[in-house]
This record gives sequence, structure tokens and C-alpha cells, in this order.
Amino acid sequence: MTTQARSGRVLVIIPTYNELENLPLILRRVRTAEPSAHVLVADDNSPDGTGELADQLAAADEQVHVLHRPGKQGLGAAYIAGFRWGLEQGYDVLVEMDADGSHPPEQLPDLLDRIDAGADLAIGSRYVAGGSSVNWPKRRQLLSKGANTYVGLALNLHVKDSTAGFRAFRATTLEKLDLAGVESQGYCFQIDLTVRAIRQGLRVDEVPITFVEREHGTSKMDQAIVVEALWQVTRWGIRYRSAQVSRQVRRVGPGGLSRRERSSGDQPDE
Repeated sequence: MTTQARSGRVLVIIPTYNELENLPLILRRVRTAEPSAHVLVADDNSPDGTGELADQLAAADEQVHVLHRPGKQGLGAAYIAGFRWGLEQGYDVLVEMDADGSHPPEQLPDLLDRIDAGADLAIGSRYVAGGSSVNWPKRRQLLSKGANTYVGLALNLHVKDSTAGFRAFRATTLEKLDLAGVESQGYCFQIDLTVRAIRQGLRVDEVPITFVEREHGTSKMDQAIVVEALWQVTRWGIRYRSAQVSRQVRRVGPGGLSRRERSSGDQPDE
């Protein structure tokens, strides 16, 4: 891991909902790992006072900012709001990071190094060589690995960890992804952005990280988020495969002849 002079301004977006215990810890670790980075806390009106604490921490550190949102509207909506804020403020690289410490801030420089090396999107991956998960329940591990396998097969993605939530985007990448058209949440939100980046022909790199299960608070993952991801990926997969078939039919044309055969006058063997 290296910490180097960055080629642009970095904003780390941390969505929060009832993260009172975790927030001071994660901010301290981010500011230590990447001192030049700014942080945006996007709080969904946490009833435990996380938003008020974020204001106090921001008042003491000019590189910490707070975006207050009216209520709990989902992870995807929080990140999109954070992306828009960051783009309006002129940041060059925008980072997604959980507040609970499951994405080790000490590995943030690894993602930023990959962006500096030319990646349009750098994903902190548990499932490439060198990546791992620590203290994660077996059921969650199986669910995550199964989801990523299904996504890869359904959408023909060669990304090992498309559901990962620790990632860095160039601002120019986000500007190409049609954020206004993104409505998905949770697992599905991360898959959606990954697919959009790849379909745009952008460079997507996976960087090995160690995912650590949260120590404080409770996970926001629930069955509804998993069901949404399964349903959306299935829909996208059907649409993707249907488009493949349509392209093949157009290429072959009437009578089973390819465009090349029709234009050259070649006939299939008898």
C-alpha cells in the first residue's frame, strides 16, 4: 500500500443511518489513511443523533462535510445524492465506503493508486487473489458468493465482486453512467453501476481488500434487498440475452445467410 500525491481532489462518501458509535472511528481512520481526501457524510436523518454528531465533527475539520437527507431512502439514493454533491463541488475522484469499518480505510490508497494508474472504476474486491472476508457469518459468505456467480452468468460479467460497496470512480466515469436512470438499491445498486461502466467500455479494475464484519451496530442488509437484486438481475439478464439473439438474427438475415454471404452471392453447401 502506498500513499502518494493524487492527481485530483478525492471525496469519500459515507452514507449513515444510526452509526453514532462508528462515525468518529471511521472518520479518524480515513483522515489518517488518506490525509488529502475530503469526506462527505450523507446522513438519512438518523434517529440516534448521527447527523448531529457529523455536524460537530465537520465543524472541527474543514475536510469533513455533511449532507442531511430527509429520511431513510436506501443506500443507492444516498450515494447518488453524494455523487451529485461531489460533482457539483468539482471533485475528481469519488469513493463509496461504508461507515461500519467493513471497508478498511487503510486500503483506500490502494483503490486510489489504481485510479491514478488509469482505471475508470476501481472495485475493492473480496474475490480476487489477495482478497478475503473476516468474521463474516458463513451464511452471508455463501449468499455473497452465490450472488456474484449468478450475476456473472446472467449478465456475462467478468467481474469477481460486482456487489462490492468499496469502490472509487473518476468523476468523468460517473458523468457517463446516467445516474438519473439508476433506481436500484443495496446489492443491486452496485451491480447496476458496474454493468453501466462496462457497457460504456470503461476500464474496471478489481483491487484485493480484506472485508471485515462490523463490530458496532446492526447490518442494513435484509431479505427485501436480496430479493430486489435477484429480480433485477434476472430482468437484466433476460434483456441482455434477448438483445444478443436479436443481433444474431439481424446478422444472419433471411434464409440463414450471413450479411457477408448475401453480399458476396455465396450459397450454403448443399
